[in-house]
Amino acid sequence: MLALQAHRADLSRLREADRLRGLRPREGVDFASNDYLGLAKSERLRGAVADALDRGVAIGSGGSRLLRGNDPAHEALEAQAAAAFGAETALFFANGYTANLAAFGALPQRGDLVVHDALIHASAHDGMRLGRAETVAAAHNDAQAFADAAAAWRREGGTGQIWLAVESLYSMDGDLAPLNELSEIATRFEANLLIDEAHATGVFGARGLGLAENLHHRPNVIALHTCGKALGCEGALLCGPAPLREFLVNRARSFIFSTAPSPLMAVAVGEALRIVADEPGRRGELWRRVVHAEQVLAGCGVAATGSQILPLVIGDDARTMAAAGALHAAGFDVRGIRPPTVPAGTSRLRISLTLNATTDQIDALAGALKVVL
Repeated sequence: MLALQAHRADLSRLREADRLRGLRPREGVDFASNDYLGLAKSERLRGAVADALDRGVAIGSGGSRLLRGNDPAHEALEAQAAAAFGAETALFFANGYTANLAAFGALPQRGDLVVHDALIHASAHDGMRLGRAETVAAAHNDAQAFADAAAAWRREGGTGQIWLAVESLYSMDGDLAPLNELSEIATRFEANLLIDEAHATGVFGARGLGLAENLHHRPNVIALHTCGKALGCEGALLCGPAPLREFLVNRARSFIFSTAPSPLMAVAVGEALRIVADEPGRRGELWRRVVHAEQVLAGCGVAATGSQILPLVIGDDARTMAAAGALHAAGFDVRGIRPPTVPAGTSRLRISLTLNATTDQIDALAGALKVVL
């Protein structure tokens, strides 16, 4: 009997369906990453980490936060983040995936209801599978669908807490959630509002603190700010009302049973938050490139989304991947996205705009895309 026979068969099926994924090195002009502000190679981040090493900050944490892994750098970052985002408390995780496992797996209780956007991230779905609350999907970005689901559950006898869960900016469509309407609905139903700000943190808001920048002070709002995108680092910060931190430390399995993030990374994230505050010109320059891209890519069928993420839906899997391959050969890193990451029939090129690509390179991408299509 062959080892992992079922797994070999599954890989064969993926290969036959032309959906087999693989890893490749970074090549070409960056139109694929989430390093929106170009901070991943920032000299300020390098300097902050170098200074921390000189001060003796540890590279590794040595254990979970509850078993000697709790470093002063972690707690300093959490206090800084809570103050920056205007939340009562914050808790640092190794990445957004483990943070969503914690939020959805631990916070909603048995007898509660989670109403989530139909296109919410896979990590939220995995967290809900770990949790004990009932879940229901609401039509994408349809605030009334959230209200209707909450009202129906109450009419049917639901008595627990209601949780409304959304992303503020959706990474595959580039569109924005109706946060103000959802906040009003949360207030009406005495519900909590969980907002994943992964792709908005650092990019949106008057101070670069995300689309929920003006909602953090509300006692029913919990926001996730990932640090591996516009902040150029790694990790994630869950921010919210005071009981959040202590409850997750005691009940969130992905926090309790994970080795703590590197203290050096906590230092880097703290510096990234300072850069966002000190250098608003980065956001301004990114938005200039977004406006430019919207203009020059319109002729290729790319519609404006109101964000730095511009999808070009092609539909057919094979044609999408062929287009991505042709762009790669021309020197542009644009990734093709297929099901199950996106719904069937909506395979697309995901064009991500960052400060790593100049306006001249955006123009060159537009020219190459016209030829490829």
